[in-house]
Amino acid sequence: MPPITALLHTANDALHLGRTLETLLPCAEILIVDHHSRDATQRVARQYGARIVSSDNVGHNLADARHDWIFCISPGESMTEGLQASLFEWSLLPAHEVEGSFFSLMVREQSGGIWRDLSVPETRLIPRKWTRWDGYLPAHDPAAVMLEGELSRFV
Repeated sequence: MPPITALLHTANDALHLGRTLETLLPCAEILIVDHHSRDATQRVARQYGARIVSSDNVGHNLADARHDWIFCISPGESMTEGLQASLFEWSLLPAHEVEGSFFSLMVREQSGGIWRDLSVPETRLIPRKWTRWDGYLPAHDPAAVMLEGELSRFV
């Protein structure tokens, strides 16, 4: 059973963070990389049992994760129940069945009260050795295996 670390980068995200953290049930660890928040971000993170590391750089802090599988998510995003179920099922697979793979999912975005499905899946579940990034999130790889369920993003 490969456990998952949820990895979030934060900077003054207290207002969005609770909703995100509430949905991370399939993750064995929540790792917050905080970029000097001056609001209640760290307090909110601690209320959900997250481990917090501070960072001055744009590194991804994969070495700080306790597990070899990393689920990258941003404050303001939430796992749907379908994605949670997929990740629970995924975590029951033997390690040799997921070795060498990485996984993507679809994202729905709400902006101005309107929901839209983004047309390109986003790679989010990666092994610790991942090296391709688009900001704080993994760069999309079309070879990624698609997970069922989706992320909801609130803009």
